[in-house]
Amino acid sequence: MSDDPDTHDAVVMEDTRRWVQRAVIGLNLCPFAKSVVVKGQVRYVVSRASGAKPLLADLKRELLALAGADPAALDTTLLMAPDGFAEFLDFNDLLARTDKLLLDLDLDGVLQIASLHPRYQFADTDPDDITNFTNRAPYPTLHLLREDSVDRAVAAFPNAETIFETNMQTMQNLGTVGWAALEVHARVTPGDDE
Repeated sequence: MSDDPDTHDAVVMEDTRRWVQRAVIGLNLCPFAKSVVVKGQVRYVVSRASGAKPLLADLKRELLALAGADPAALDTTLLMAPDGFAEFLDFNDLLARTDKLLLDLDLDGVLQIASLHPRYQFADTDPDDITNFTNRAPYPTLHLLREDSVDRAVAAFPNAETIFETNMQTMQNLGTVGWAALEVHARVTPGDDE
């Protein structure tokens, strides 16, 4: 990997876009994703943070930017942190602080934050359980969403409450070999550009 930070960030964004296209949209894991991608309403941002405090600073900046943007131009943000949080539990522990930040910024109920991670693991599952892959992105990622957009999407989607179960079945049908064939893995690992 190049020592150039711009090259590093470009690869992270390209990997994430490929994952969105092939997994999120391609497998229909999020039935609402295609329209915002097609309209160019997704912002991809790379945080070079390797710890909680700098990532929270980047998150604050992105939350304020999303809240202040015209929804027709910017609907959602993916904030990737490829240089830290290799362990899922460390990343998961950060989520209480991200929720507190939403409250501190008076954005609770306006925006929400979803988490994605290359080693994402639902409670009471084995680490290699294929159903965990519904939330596995190439890099530790915070997905910033507008509550209004989520509400509209859910209202327009028949049986939105079944998405989770449908995704679990999709992953079980796909299996680990099928997931690997999607080639949605990270090409940058922490320290790659050091």
